[in-house]
Amino acid sequence: MLKLLMRFSFALMACFLAIGFAHSAENLEPKTVGSVDLKRYQGTWYELARLPMYFQRNCAQSEAHYTLKDDGNVGVLNRCRTKEGEWQEVNGTASPQEAGKTDKLWVVFDNWFSRLLPGITKGAYWVLYIDEGYKTVVVGTPDRKYLWLLSRTTHVSDATRQELLSKAQQQGYDTTRLIWRTDDSAITKSAQ
Repeated sequence: MLKLLMRFSFALMACFLAIGFAHSAENLEPKTVGSVDLKRYQGTWYELARLPMYFQRNCAQSEAHYTLKDDGNVGVLNRCRTKEGEWQEVNGTASPQEAGKTDKLWVVFDNWFSRLLPGITKGAYWVLYIDEGYKTVVVGTPDRKYLWLLSRTTHVSDATRQELLSKAQQQGYDTTRLIWRTDDSAITKSAQ
């Protein structure tokens, strides 16, 4: 009986350890690039793909324009083009989550929602990968709920696309749910 109880206890402990390891692996935060040269990062980035996000639900094409400010923060202008060809935009500010760390930013947009709940409406913007030439980047949130694959151009080669997908997958993001940029030909012609 004692042997049976010991075996059961050992098996139960092994199950708890396995569950604990699996659970802790899911909770590991994605790894960021360590440092981003914000001078090189500023400019226009085109969204190649994103995970679903409520605020972008009508976006067929999106782009972000970043401008380094004198105070070290980054001005953000996000533009979204609907399938009907209409442009929508929102301004915001990105600031480091920790002083001196430029790969983990908070972004706050200037809209009624952020004015209603200041400090609560900031979003995490973590740079997970950026190529040496600052031409492609993978950005996500630490909870892996949101992800953006960005480029300096609206299209990239298949090899670059696969590299970006691989970088996101290695960080634990579900790339099967990505929404890809709509081709220009699918945008209503009358609105162009």
